[in-house]
Amino acid sequence: MGDMDREEQFTYLRPTLFALAYSMLGTRADAEDAVQESFLRWQQAAEKGIDSPKAYLTTVVARISLDILKSAARKRETYVGPWLPEPLVEPCAYQSLEMAESLSLAFVHLLQSLSPAERAAFLLREIFNAPYEELAAILQTSEVNCRQIVARAGKHLRERRPRFPIDQDRHRAVLRQFLLACASGDAAQLLAMLREDVVLHSDGGGKATAALNPIYGADRVARFFAGIAKKGATDGVLPKLANVNGAPGALLYRGNQLSSIIVLQLDDSDKIANIFLVANPDKISH
Repeated sequence: MGDMDREEQFTYLRPTLFALAYSMLGTRADAEDAVQESFLRWQQAAEKGIDSPKAYLTTVVARISLDILKSAARKRETYVGPWLPEPLVEPCAYQSLEMAESLSLAFVHLLQSLSPAERAAFLLREIFNAPYEELAAILQTSEVNCRQIVARAGKHLRERRPRFPIDQDRHRAVLRQFLLACASGDAAQLLAMLREDVVLHSDGGGKATAALNPIYGADRVARFFAGIAKKGATDGVLPKLANVNGAPGALLYRGNQLSSIIVLQLDDSDKIANIFLVANPDKISH
């Protein structure tokens, strides 16, 4: 990056900075705000001799994101129903960004179960390869404590994170089959596709119809979707397959209006392990 000017350096790093901010915050607007604030600080630091623009900027974005999380904590506590990350639908402003597994909707949702400090430490160390010295400065603690935080976060995530990649063509085929079963209300077909311990997470934010709590278990999830079809709620809904956070997903339209976005997480036998349904209009308006 030595031959680039400061603005070019920032532009080159922007997708990485956005990925870090989005992974920590779970919403596009907050991530954009964090990246924009980091750009202002980058401009203000023009006179400083910065050896590593990437290290400097990831540190700044992490600190800004931690501040945003603190101010958002109260809103999250009063949020109606489950809170899911805002889906990133391509093409978008970051379509050139390689959507790694670390940006999948399932993984970003899983990250929300960590404390803000654990989230920052894990992402910076395991995804962005930051040294423990930087983590200690960001979190204002010792390097020893940072190692413990990263280890604790990693253990928590490994217990809940699938350890296998899913072929995208197979993923799309399962998604199509699932959408057809939902539209027809075929509970038996749905049941055959679901893991016994499947979980449905639906986010309406109090602004769209959604379950107020996660729904656990194949039988209850199958009956939930069959019930929707029986009530005629799927009539006139047209699904459009899309790339959502780097994986197959579906945009569900009623007329010209996008009503929800659905993403499936599969296990290694192509059974559905988690269903993420985002209907909050604030999160799908993009």
